[in-house]
Amino acid sequence: MTDAPAEALDPDQHLGAAMDVRFADTVGEFAEQCQQWGLDHVELKAEYLAGHPETPTPAELRRLSEAFDCSLTLHAPFRDWNLGSFNESVRRASVGMVTQTLTDAAIAEAGAVVVHGGAVPRRYPEWVRETARENARQSLQACADHAADVGVPLCLENQPESDSDERHTTTPDDLAAMLDSVNASPEVLKITLDVGHAKVNGVDWRDFAERFGDRIEVVHLHDNDATADQHEPFPGYESVVESVPASYFVFEMKSVSDVARSIGADVAPLESGGVGG
Repeated sequence: MTDAPAEALDPDQHLGAAMDVRFADTVGEFAEQCQQWGLDHVELKAEYLAGHPETPTPAELRRLSEAFDCSLTLHAPFRDWNLGSFNESVRRASVGMVTQTLTDAAIAEAGAVVVHGGAVPRRYPEWVRETARENARQSLQACADHAADVGVPLCLENQPESDSDERHTTTPDDLAAMLDSVNASPEVLKITLDVGHAKVNGVDWRDFAERFGDRIEVVHLHDNDATADQHEPFPGYESVVESVPASYFVFEMKSVSDVARSIGADVAPLESGGVGG
């Protein structure tokens, strides 16, 4: 690869990659690898950072961002947390995790926080599913209020469909309904467009782009064969970058080497292996 991928972007746009705790890199090493590839953005999953043996503080993240001349976004916890839980203790704890991520993002001077919109098992009665959906709305309201207070936009992600769980933001209509149910300005409650999630749901990512336009702040870039959320390399990313007026475009890969494949990089990556979200 001869040209740095980020050089072709608008000055207000950034192209980078998400780090997984199962990568062998430290955050600094991963940021350095991205810099070597000509990428200028790093996304960090808050819960993965918490499990890393060398987790930087938010202030240290800001210094790393400055040292490697890269912008940052954070991804709020999602593996063991659920904003739409019908268990009130779990719901409140989940809100606390997201609001803490927003506070950390403000200290780190990150540009946005990505969040999932909650889920509930399909096998549960309709009244439980309705309660869970309202809990998700209530939780997002609290998180959006905190986002406004700390000055970091919260970006609601379109989720992949699940046979076992009802997820609240899988289609453009679902996402619009959840956004409309929360009393927050478009500058505070924005969108993360996940291209791979749209594809596995049978929705063209362009449908999201046309409907939500410049409310999309973050784009997750990965591919699949339309049968599962596989987070495969995505060398066709340029058409997305050219079409979506987002600020941050993030390769969300299962391995560092898959990021390299997406951008046609010749640099030998470090050993790694993980899954996206």
